[in-house]
Amino acid sequence: MNEQEILKEKLASLRSEHRDLDDVIARLAERAPYDQLQMQRLKKRKLMLKDQITVLESRLLPDIIA
Repeated sequence: MNEQEILKEKLASLRSEHRDLDDVIARLAERAPYDQLQMQRLKKRKLMLKDQITVLESRLLPDIIA
């Protein structure tokens, strides 16, 4: 397995976790009294995943000199 394939698998895994967190956050927000600290942690984790996704996407795209 080459580096590109490994990065693509990692990227797919991160995207899946990001979507799952989105669902969890939405379900938690639907409940009237929800744990604000838990919501903050979930959103922080989701943001961290988004940052990791962006880094991997940039590594997978070839550098284009304009």
